[in-house]
Amino acid sequence: MTEQKQNITEKQGSISAYQRRGRTGRELTERRIRAKRRKRKLTKVVLFLIALITASSFLMPIVLTVANSFMEETEISSNYGVIFDSLTEENNYGNYGGQNSQKSTYVSESANLKFIPDMVSFKQFYTVLLQSPDYLIKFWNSVILVVPIVVFQIFVALGAAYCFARFRSRLREMVFFLYVILMLMPYQVSLVPNFLVSKWLGIFDTRAAIILPGIFSTFSVYLLTKYMRRIPESYIEAAKLDGASEWQIFTKICIPLCKSAVASTAILVFIDYWNMVEQPLILLTDSDKYPLSIFLSQINKGEVGLAFAVAVIYMVPTILIYLYGEEYLIDGISYSSGVKG
Repeated sequence: MTEQKQNITEKQGSISAYQRRGRTGRELTERRIRAKRRKRKLTKVVLFLIALITASSFLMPIVLTVANSFMEETEISSNYGVIFDSLTEENNYGNYGGQNSQKSTYVSESANLKFIPDMVSFKQFYTVLLQSPDYLIKFWNSVILVVPIVVFQIFVALGAAYCFARFRSRLREMVFFLYVILMLMPYQVSLVPNFLVSKWLGIFDTRAAIILPGIFSTFSVYLLTKYMRRIPESYIEAAKLDGASEWQIFTKICIPLCKSAVASTAILVFIDYWNMVEQPLILLTDSDKYPLSIFLSQINKGEVGLAFAVAVIYMVPTILIYLYGEEYLIDGISYSSGVKG
């Protein structure tokens, strides 16, 4: 009996020791899990703060522009007049000193950035929209220049991208390589050729001098070609077995599958040409045909208040287009396969 009791006691002791070891192991596992969770939360908080700071830095100029568009002219002059006074002095010095005269200009006083106006005023918008039609004319000049470029560039790019994606040959690869080279070149490189060609065609100082080169831009062709190459060949082979022609494959399969890419390309092209400055300055001599972007690039001291209001109006189309096509833009850029899974 004594030996049995001793054995039972030893077994109970071993069981309790095993249970203690089990509890210790579970506690260690739970601690590790809690530590990992805390680390993940800390990482998420740090990433959120970084994203918040980055987003705030990008949104600050927009918020500042909108807030200053509701300020009185006197308040705007008191806040930012120092900057434009220095620029005016520099220009005057250059004019009187000759073309080779240069002078370093320093702003002795800091500008006062204000996000809340002392008194809300709609005078700037009233002047822009009702009293001075020049700004609205320039706005519609921008629309007349940009909309045909976007529409016809997409049509041309769809046809060219389909040919590059469907028909394989050495000549096609060479032409596509040239497209890539032209896309990588900055636009300033092609300004002189565009100027000479527009003179030769007799379209210099007309809107066609800007619209025609924009229609045949290489960016849309490259982007849509890369997208169409991801369409599964099985779709096209199945359409061929059903007796579909190339036109039917293009219109019934490729274009519907490329909706997001077309939308994202149209948004990017619109933003690019909506902000153009070099093309109108070089290819247009009549200031009445200038787009609104030219005015925003040539602000002087007397138009600072109006510039804020014009900038707000100028941002409205791009913001609305982005909000409407945000889903297509993200989907078109991040799309990694021909069809959604």
